[in-house]
Amino acid sequence: MVTMSSEKSASRRKSTDSNVSGNNEQRPQQQQVSVEDKNKIENAKTKEETKVKVNDNKPKATAVCAEDSPNYLVYKKMEAIVEKMLDETNGVPVKTVKTFMTKIPSVFTGIDLIAWIIKNMEIDEQEALRIAHLMASHGYLFPIDDHCLTVKNDNTFYRFQTPYFWPSNCWEPENTDYAVYLCKRTMQNKARLELADYEAENLARLQKMFSRKWEFIFMQAEAQSKVDKKRDKLERKILDSQERAFWDVHRPMPGCVNTTELDIKKACRSNKTMKASKHSQIGVACGRISPTDTKDLINPSIETLQKEIDMLKQKLDRRCIKVSKVAEALIGYFEQYIEYDPMFTQPEFSNPWISDSSELWEQDKLAKDVSARRVKRWAFSLKELLQDPIGREQFVKFLDKEFSGENLKFWEAVQNLKTLPQRDVETGVTEIWNEYLGHDASCPINVDSRSYEMTKKNLEKCDRWSFDIAAAHVYHLMKSDSYSRYLRSEMYKDYLNGSKKKILRFAFKF
Repeated sequence: MVTMSSEKSASRRKSTDSNVSGNNEQRPQQQQVSVEDKNKIENAKTKEETKVKVNDNKPKATAVCAEDSPNYLVYKKMEAIVEKMLDETNGVPVKTVKTFMTKIPSVFTGIDLIAWIIKNMEIDEQEALRIAHLMASHGYLFPIDDHCLTVKNDNTFYRFQTPYFWPSNCWEPENTDYAVYLCKRTMQNKARLELADYEAENLARLQKMFSRKWEFIFMQAEAQSKVDKKRDKLERKILDSQERAFWDVHRPMPGCVNTTELDIKKACRSNKTMKASKHSQIGVACGRISPTDTKDLINPSIETLQKEIDMLKQKLDRRCIKVSKVAEALIGYFEQYIEYDPMFTQPEFSNPWISDSSELWEQDKLAKDVSARRVKRWAFSLKELLQDPIGREQFVKFLDKEFSGENLKFWEAVQNLKTLPQRDVETGVTEIWNEYLGHDASCPINVDSRSYEMTKKNLEKCDRWSFDIAAAHVYHLMKSDSYSRYLRSEMYKDYLNGSKKKILRFAFKF
């Protein structure tokens, strides 16, 4: 179980602070739990553990001594600061905030935290904010309503992590621990405990990964959920947030820095090697599903090398994707394009190389007689639409109506740039920049700041690929926005229905 016991919950303060008494509103709720309540909770927990071994699923600390960790000194320095913050008299003011219908226990604001750091460390606000960010990213404190472990200098509420979950304990939670935690979250009907999108995706992957023992994982989660329900309401709220913050450190949301990854430079200085994390094996996009591990392999034995060779040979024979998935994709592609395969369906125009008909070459001139089959193909993809001259013409008209025709013009200009002779590339790059991306552009396009800055940097040594990043961004915008709206528009539907009516009239004549 990835939660601490009630005694550990009650001992969030260090022993040096145990003799200090203060206002109950300023004291964390973990210390307000009576001895009787603790005994009741422990008894209930013991009964549940006799049915199911809940503690077998608790994340285990690494067997390697904490002093061997390259980050050990950093952790100790941060923990010394946190201990001062936790002081009852001179620390950060921790309080219980009462709202209209609820209480928010053991919280402090970002303003109080930054003010304390500025006062006690004698640094400016920017440096204080950076230190607070660093401590939050390592899990020593966390926002109570956000998965992103950052600190803002405002009235956002934060909470200190219990020492039980500090990174100096060298936690190495397994995939099964994470699966039990996510499964338990799905059993609790609380809005604050709902799974985020990336957590739901991870749960689905883990369920597929542990399909054979998912029943056991579900039993673990169910037993833990029953134990949690017997805890005090405020204590349970604190423990839930601390457990969530623990997993936000070890399984961060997409885009967040994973501070539990071992820096390769530190590993090299410590004569250690990096192991590949397991998240790459199951395709998880955010953070790690299993943390990296280090092992001293300075002088590997022959047996170790032979095992590694055998493992690599096995990987050569292992498929990265199931054959059923490949077959399903190929069948779907075939079913979609079978209507346009001349081996199975008679083509609309005969082959001019084996007949006297030249209709295939002149079909672009017959814009009024576009077949429904041809118009239907435009809905397959944006690429199919732009490859068809009439389809491109219709799409340009739609973009002009939407006041976004410059996107297609820019994308086509970038594609034409790649076909220019080398002597004309520099001139073409300048023309495209001045027309679409410059400050006084005659036909400006809307790209994100990252694409703009990278394109601007590419112009220092311009070549025919200087605008590829911006062009890819614009193409994605057209594909996800303009193209999908065009397929839903009356313009496309009328064109498609008009082509069908012409076919029906033609068939009726015969």
